[in-house]
Amino acid sequence: MTWNHSQPSRRTVLGGAAVAALAAATSGVSVAHAASAAPARAAWPAEFPLPDGFLPEGITIGRRPYAYMGSRANGAVYRTDLRTGEGRVIHEGAAGTVAVGLKLDEDGLLYVAGGGGGSARVVDSRTGELVTTYQLTDSTGHFINDVILLGDRAWFTDSRDAVLYGVPRGRAGEVRRLPLTGDWVQTPNVNNANGIVGTPDGRGLIVVSSSPGRLYHVDLKSGHATEIALAGAADVANGDGLLRIGRTLYVVQNRLNLISVYDLDAQAPAATLRRTVTDPRFDVPTTVARWADRLYLVNARFTSPQTPETTFNGVAVPL
Repeated sequence: MTWNHSQPSRRTVLGGAAVAALAAATSGVSVAHAASAAPARAAWPAEFPLPDGFLPEGITIGRRPYAYMGSRANGAVYRTDLRTGEGRVIHEGAAGTVAVGLKLDEDGLLYVAGGGGGSARVVDSRTGELVTTYQLTDSTGHFINDVILLGDRAWFTDSRDAVLYGVPRGRAGEVRRLPLTGDWVQTPNVNNANGIVGTPDGRGLIVVSSSPGRLYHVDLKSGHATEIALAGAADVANGDGLLRIGRTLYVVQNRLNLISVYDLDAQAPAATLRRTVTDPRFDVPTTVARWADRLYLVNARFTSPQTPETTFNGVAVPL
């Protein structure tokens, strides 16, 4: 299945470069603006509600202060204004669908992992309309869990199979199937590949295997996976969502109610634990996204009843 959507125009690219140049030329103004913006952000809510029974899993934030979260209940997408904590459903989903990990691109498209249904969906964040659906796997025996945008593809993990899937972005094309080889260990009947990010050099991927809790560097050409040697911790058990900022890797360890923060080597063959982050408001957080000087997470509450009456929320912690 293919679909067409234009890449950002040359005018957009040049316009962005001009803005960046202007910011560099007026650094005094930029610094002053940043200083005044920080106290304003401090007044933003550090916790916000989600609809009862929403069953959240993924969270993504783009260039504007809006968080988008997916529902395991029916594949809906909810958007929250981080400045006020208020939100609404922008994509209604449908019975039998799931929205797990998701990422927002610069064109306003949301790439959504479809969980046990084996699909990947593309949703227009501005209209809430479903753009297209890719059926990546059979509808049983797989779990399309998380996604990262890298270059001209959105890369999806399958927690029940040693394969990554590269969905084309912004142009017609075929889905690329990338089997994982090398050091990769596929453990039966548990979640393996989960969170995924690009490497610092942009040439590969970092994937966390939730059970038994390992990080891997994956070569994009061959699928060869090299286990990342950890210093300061034995593993990343219950590793779920990943976030990379420069050479700093944030690993959400869901049932441990913990974020482990690692320093990556340049080529990502090793990672050193710098610190851990926890908070009394964590209730099995699954994924994490950044806005300014905060990390935002959703509480999946896997250890609580998953009913239509169960309450859910998102929380923020300092970066």
